[in-house]
Amino acid sequence: MLHKIISRTLPYFPPNVIWQFSKSYIAGKTIQDAINVTKTLNREKVMVTLDILGEFIKTMSQAAKNRDDYLALIRTTKAAGINANYSVKPTMFGLLIDKKTCFEYMREVTAEAASHGNFVRIDMENSPCVDDSIDIFRRLKQEFPQNIGLAIQAYLKRTLGDLESMLDLRRNDAVLNIRLVKGIYVEPAAIAYKDYHEINTHFLEDLEFMLKNDVYAAIATHDTPLIQGALDLIDTYQVPKDKYEFQMLYGVTPKKRRKLVENGHRMRVYVPFGEQWFGYSTRRLRENPAMVKHIIKALFYKG
Repeated sequence: MLHKIISRTLPYFPPNVIWQFSKSYIAGKTIQDAINVTKTLNREKVMVTLDILGEFIKTMSQAAKNRDDYLALIRTTKAAGINANYSVKPTMFGLLIDKKTCFEYMREVTAEAASHGNFVRIDMENSPCVDDSIDIFRRLKQEFPQNIGLAIQAYLKRTLGDLESMLDLRRNDAVLNIRLVKGIYVEPAAIAYKDYHEINTHFLEDLEFMLKNDVYAAIATHDTPLIQGALDLIDTYQVPKDKYEFQMLYGVTPKKRRKLVENGHRMRVYVPFGEQWFGYSTRRLRENPAMVKHIIKALFYKG
């Protein structure tokens, strides 16, 4: 209960206190910070997806800035020679303000990545954004079949149906590339599973459908039962190692990550960075109040 109370007051904490926690889970505030973290992970045989923080913007001038920041990120990381691709959220390009311009900005970012032989993943946001995000993905997939992917959320009751509806996007020369996550947004019980075991059951059901239907699976989880369940499915269907990858968040469960890499599985780490780190950090702490203990320690941080 104490953790929940503190988590609700996090936006009022001094930013320097929040940063003591955040720096373990956020690469930093600049592109160079992200490149430095990526180089370290690459040396550990880990791939990266880079995410500039700042979704749910209020103005289209912010959307234009986010587009420019991503274009700069793609060009700079290409020059740095690192093994990384890019994750984007439609709301940071104005999905909830101007859908037409949002698509145009996301197309520009995808085209830039494609020009360098790279890849963009559309992150899935809360339920009001799902249909539009899938529509954007479909449109970009037609033009950039090898350079665009999508994330879906296992706790939404619609997800298996969404997967089935996207099978027409499979091509011999370009796989359907889907990141499967549990889902973090607070959604009503009418549209989302709430029970931990029920969510896990549907996560593995969705993953099995993907593996059986030649969908490239980006298996995004830190949950030990889900990791083992995924490994069992991979073994059952004899899935080649180049047909899937595991994904984890930067700074979370590094021992699990290293074990999977040691066992020969592809691994990609989601590395967020940027000036909008404060909102990301406080949201993550609200979603997982148990992490508040790190904030309490930070209150007494002297270094």
